[in-house]
Amino acid sequence: MSEDRIVEMIEEASKSVVNINTLRVFHDFLYQVVPVEGIGSGFIFDERGYILTNYHVVEGARRIIVTLVDGRTFEAKFIGAYRGLDIAVLKIDADNLAVAKLGDSDKLRVGQRVFAIGNPFGLAGGPTVTSGVISALKRTIHSERGIFRDLVQTDAAINPGNSGGPLVNVNGEVVAINTAIIPFAQGIGFAIPINAAKEVAREIILYGSYARPWIGIAGVGVNRQIAEYYDLPVEHGVLVARVTPESPADKAGIERGDIILEFDGKHIDGIEELQKILAEKKHGCECEAIILRGLRKFRVKILLEREP
Repeated sequence: MSEDRIVEMIEEASKSVVNINTLRVFHDFLYQVVPVEGIGSGFIFDERGYILTNYHVVEGARRIIVTLVDGRTFEAKFIGAYRGLDIAVLKIDADNLAVAKLGDSDKLRVGQRVFAIGNPFGLAGGPTVTSGVISALKRTIHSERGIFRDLVQTDAAINPGNSGGPLVNVNGEVVAINTAIIPFAQGIGFAIPINAAKEVAREIILYGSYARPWIGIAGVGVNRQIAEYYDLPVEHGVLVARVTPESPADKAGIERGDIILEFDGKHIDGIEELQKILAEKKHGCECEAIILRGLRKFRVKILLEREP
């Protein structure tokens, strides 16, 4: 594809990008109300006026004002969010909207050229575009907002105010949502794969919220040290520390002290592996688990439910 054609595609994608201004209210140490403004980015992904952005951009906002590329401004309605993926859906009532084309993040490859679009620092004059490549895939980062898995890493510049904006490919298709930078790092930014965001957004629009499948246990990964300390017969799996009453695990007969060795046909080494398998499932699915209780192994069927 020629450079001129790529520029045309990026210009078209930029038309769907919006500037988000928020107003939050805090109380100082004298209990006086202190209004605090915030900025961020987002993009229109549905002709009905639905906008995707980061949850941390609009979290706790009393008022959300969206400015389009053509200069129109609207007060946005907060539809719902999923904190676990840092995604929020907003809605504006407007006509003649430019809608982003959503791509397929499963087709991303390391070294692929991408462009980050957003409104860094709330600068006037329309969205800013920075270019780079996909540096890595399936990254996990630990932040003050929690643990985020399967992120896209890019060296395209992502600055304050860019959060919630799209990361697009050379065809102008949104392949991820810009979400985080590592402080003091050079050329390291992260984005949420658009395929994960599509599923979350769909459920938020339908139900007002999103919940991952849930089995209702608290547990700890079994390793050599844990096995020796508790005198366990295995050195892998998830040791069940607590079972929530009336949860899928409780209904399946799982008890405190059981060890989950396999889930959905996959060998389990620790709690993160179990969480990853659950994240790929949908509520309503029935999964089989292999349980160790004492020295006895047995199989149970677990019907996944929505996380309460």
